[in-house]
Amino acid sequence: MKKISLSIIASLLLLSSCGKKEEKLPIQGPAPFAVQEIVMQDATVYQEFTANLEGQQNVEIRPKVSGFIQKVYVDEGQVVKKGQLLFKLETQMLNQDASAAKAMVLAAQVEVDRLKPLVDRNIISNVQLATAKAKLAQAKSAYGSIAANIGYGTIYSPVNGVIGSLPFKEGSLVSPTAEIPMTTVSDTKIVRAYFSMNEKQVLYFNRTFKGSTTAEKLKVAPPVSLILVDNSEYDQKGKIATMNGLVNSTTGTTEFRAEFTNPEGLLRSGSSGIIRLPIVQSNVILVPQVAVFEVQGKQIIYAVEQGNKVKSRIIETNGTSGLDYIVTNGLAAGDVVVIEGASKLKDDMEIVPQPTKNEVIANTATTKATATKTTTKK
Repeated sequence: MKKISLSIIASLLLLSSCGKKEEKLPIQGPAPFAVQEIVMQDATVYQEFTANLEGQQNVEIRPKVSGFIQKVYVDEGQVVKKGQLLFKLETQMLNQDASAAKAMVLAAQVEVDRLKPLVDRNIISNVQLATAKAKLAQAKSAYGSIAANIGYGTIYSPVNGVIGSLPFKEGSLVSPTAEIPMTTVSDTKIVRAYFSMNEKQVLYFNRTFKGSTTAEKLKVAPPVSLILVDNSEYDQKGKIATMNGLVNSTTGTTEFRAEFTNPEGLLRSGSSGIIRLPIVQSNVILVPQVAVFEVQGKQIIYAVEQGNKVKSRIIETNGTSGLDYIVTNGLAAGDVVVIEGASKLKDDMEIVPQPTKNEVIANTATTKATATKTTTKK
């Protein structure tokens, strides 16, 4: 009996101690959340436009005379100099024509030489000599034309650049009327990026960059960046060089041209990229993109209100600046917003605001500045 009584007492004591521990558990209070105070500041907005890249000069090589390709002296992708030999056309038939034309010149010259003394002696009229001289001039002209065509059979590069594709091989017949050129020589020391803006974007461009003429507006426009097809940024900045003075009535767009130096030959004519134009906007509201979430197509952020209670607000944005949204409606300077953990919140939930590191630094600097200002007044 004593053993049973002792075991019952021990059990009761154990239950009693557990109950006391449960009673001592603290009630959970508001959780801390990172917040940021809204301040007006300047922001850089990037407008992006799809661009086509072309060399400073893209020269199509076409023959001036018809003929079979006798020799190709270059290869695709080869760098060539101005005046370098590219193609040689077969000119055997032209050589024969040239020989015949030269014989006609000699014959006409003989006739002129024969008639001159006769005219001097008044044996024949001067009309016959003039006719012979005209035939001589005609023969020389025909010979010169054939000789020039023979020269056209040797084709040289008109510019420095890089050889494009070679659709015609040795033995192929080419002519001036062919749709496809023999090749294209592209000078890519300076690469031109062609892109277009719609009418609304052009209007914004003209309002943003001041100037009475297009040249003045382009002069004050900032350098632009080029985003390559692998999403990397080209290491050379470019400059907008021209803006078309007319709006394309079919597409409703205006064409621009930016130019980039290409010292390492990284850019190729015919490739594509994205032009990124930076525009500075003054006195705007920025909030981190991670602080904003969407519900039924509307952008929402939590603001901290009286009593440290949060309230969701619908905001409107107009583009991004880095990792921030540019807010145009829904927030004002001095508002405090939650920038982390929005998915854990709901309306009227109380939190413990935790200012971000940047805001703490800003507040400390403001306090120091105020203290200094006060000391100065004293």
